[in-house]
Amino acid sequence: MEMGCVGLQFSSQSSSSIVLKSTTTSPSPIGRRKFLVPSIISNPFLQVFGGNHSLIHLNISKSCSVRLSPKPISSEAWDFGRFLRTLYYFNGPPSPAKFFESLIAKLSGPSTNKPVEEMETSGFILVAGATGGVGRRVVDILRKKGLPVRALVRNEEKARKMLGPDIDLIVGDVTKGSTLAPHNFKGVRKVINAVSVIVGPKEGDTPDRAKYSQGVKFFEPEIKGDSPELVEFIGMQNLINAVKASVGLRDGKLLFGFEGNNLKEIPWGALDDVVMGGVSESSFQIDFKGGENGGPTGVFKGVVSTANNGGFTSVRTRNFSVPEDLSAYDGLELRLKGDGRRYKLIVRTSTDWDTIGYTAGFDTVKGQWQSVRVPFSSLRPIFRARTVVDAPPFDPTNIVSLQLMFSKFEYDGKLNPTFVEGAFQLPLSSIRAYIKDPITPRFVHVSSAGVTRPDRPGLDLSKQPPAVRLNKELDFILTFKLKGEDLIRESGIPYAIVRPCALTEEPAGADLIFDQGDNITGKISREEVARICIAALESPYTCDKTFEVKSVIPFSEPFSVDPENPPPEKDYNIYFKTLKDGITGKELLEQSPAPV
Repeated sequence: MEMGCVGLQFSSQSSSSIVLKSTTTSPSPIGRRKFLVPSIISNPFLQVFGGNHSLIHLNISKSCSVRLSPKPISSEAWDFGRFLRTLYYFNGPPSPAKFFESLIAKLSGPSTNKPVEEMETSGFILVAGATGGVGRRVVDILRKKGLPVRALVRNEEKARKMLGPDIDLIVGDVTKGSTLAPHNFKGVRKVINAVSVIVGPKEGDTPDRAKYSQGVKFFEPEIKGDSPELVEFIGMQNLINAVKASVGLRDGKLLFGFEGNNLKEIPWGALDDVVMGGVSESSFQIDFKGGENGGPTGVFKGVVSTANNGGFTSVRTRNFSVPEDLSAYDGLELRLKGDGRRYKLIVRTSTDWDTIGYTAGFDTVKGQWQSVRVPFSSLRPIFRARTVVDAPPFDPTNIVSLQLMFSKFEYDGKLNPTFVEGAFQLPLSSIRAYIKDPITPRFVHVSSAGVTRPDRPGLDLSKQPPAVRLNKELDFILTFKLKGEDLIRESGIPYAIVRPCALTEEPAGADLIFDQGDNITGKISREEVARICIAALESPYTCDKTFEVKSVIPFSEPFSVDPENPPPEKDYNIYFKTLKDGITGKELLEQSPAPV
């Protein structure tokens, strides 16, 4: 049926009549029709105009009007002014055509038990420095595992020749922040950073860098290309800025609430059952002394009534000017003081006023401050208290508004077991996106053993590796590597910092020694380091840890494996479980900071 109404607008003719007027491009074949709507419908959320009108007259011709009968069925007065204020606070009224289409669809048959479609949670692993000795091995292992990977490279032609023509690339240079636009990193969930300043023999090298592959112990080194400051420090800063929003923060992302003396505010407006003829009323206010420890908090409060077939109150944010991308997180955490009632959190991914809300109920404990976590995976697509089984999966990349509700109704005919009429209030001090426990690293960085040693008091430099002895001659390479590490630690991103000893081209498989405090020397295979980085991404034992690693094989002894009988793959968690928090080797530098 064609409604024939476009460009609708309100025209108030009397206290009991609303006329929606429009022109139409052709005469309607329907003529004048009268639609009878029962005063009490089985789903109260469908009664946009509420229960205090027993009849809706719909006139469809060259003008379209909805006329409300003045006959009341309740002694409670419906506040039409508040109804209009609610609609226009949220940027205009819903479409009447959409309402009637929904009404007919809902009354024509019951909802199905078809399961709700699950949301997609996959993302990419970014490998920075993907054409280097460790980086290209990381890419190869990830692809063999079937994991989605993107490579950050400076030279596209070189990368495709080395990694394959079908490799997913981001072309950029960490030393040039303008080449690392954050939108290019959308969808990146984890990072393995193998970017490093280039060190090579002063006397030159073969095209395949044979001297370099032997290790700095076997040649007189010099910096080739960009300086350590530009690569290890400024480059790290640029990379963190590019991926920070995409990979997420350990402490989550604050959407509303108080941090210290600062308020992250979003505009809330009341959206109560007045939109369906009810009389419940609520508001959202700031109480500067009602929070935990006497601090400030928001308060969702009001009076709920079932008069006129109502029964819910809610507060909803206006649509965000820029949608929130929370795909790096697992859900929303509400810090609140409970009252023993059950509430709903509704998240919307559409800017439409009257649309699907992805919904989850949560219970509160009376009189207690508590943190309530609502996983995105628990959100259910609801439209007017009914599950929409063919709704698109929840999209955490495009969150446009939030809503808190206290209602008599759950969904699909269920009732809220904690519902009581009357006054209520729910103090709410914050809403933030969170990463679920156990948290694993989102950023694994390949640094170097020795970064804290050049200016360590009492250290005999003659017994240290060349990079430690020649730190000044190599433009403070280790000093800036340490400064790059500190940027990661301060970023808020869950991280792991791997400090390998001297890198070799030997195969993986030798027994390993893991240590902390930056004291060991030795060698380790690049292949082994690549495997350690990938394992560290998935291990909660490496989160926010810094560690060194080497092979048990001395430098003087080569290591090889029998291709017919390779060593078994390691369970790196056996090593990771021994790691401790807060040990970096910097403890010995606190009284003697390294000059630059």
